[in-house]
Amino acid sequence: MIHRRKFLKATGAAALALPAILRAQNTASTQTPKLNMEIKRIGSQPSIKGPADWFTGTVRIDPLFDPNASARAGAASVTFEPGARTAWHTHPLGQRLIVTGGCGRVQIEGGPIEEIRPGDVVWFPPGVRHWHGASPTTAMTHIAIQEAQNGKMVDWMEKVSEDQYRR
Repeated sequence: MIHRRKFLKATGAAALALPAILRAQNTASTQTPKLNMEIKRIGSQPSIKGPADWFTGTVRIDPLFDPNASARAGAASVTFEPGARTAWHTHPLGQRLIVTGGCGRVQIEGGPIEEIRPGDVVWFPPGVRHWHGASPTTAMTHIAIQEAQNGKMVDWMEKVSEDQYRR
């Protein structure tokens, strides 16, 4: 049986120790490594013209982010003027497109040409030959996201012919 005096003495000691325990916990939490957030401000990366070797027509690429030491994904917002499109290409780890404006077209080799519109999300599996671009009469913008494998995100091939595009 615990006597009242011993109980008060024990609980009083714990109550006196509590602020020191809390200070120690706060100190420990402030000594943990800080995580750094990165913000890429709009306009901080210049737009680039889509290279003629990889695109037909007028294409503007606005870089969003590149792979880094802790993540291998990269992304860009790409705007295709009417009739503009990529060449045939593949991605070693696949590619995802998020259509943000206009009306476009996508095709995997051997498949039908599909129309894409804002809100559509397209997935091209790794190594699958495909192309994408605007419709003949309407511009299209999409966000393209792909991952790098051994520093490479895309393998470019021949251009999509007018006949292939207009099917």
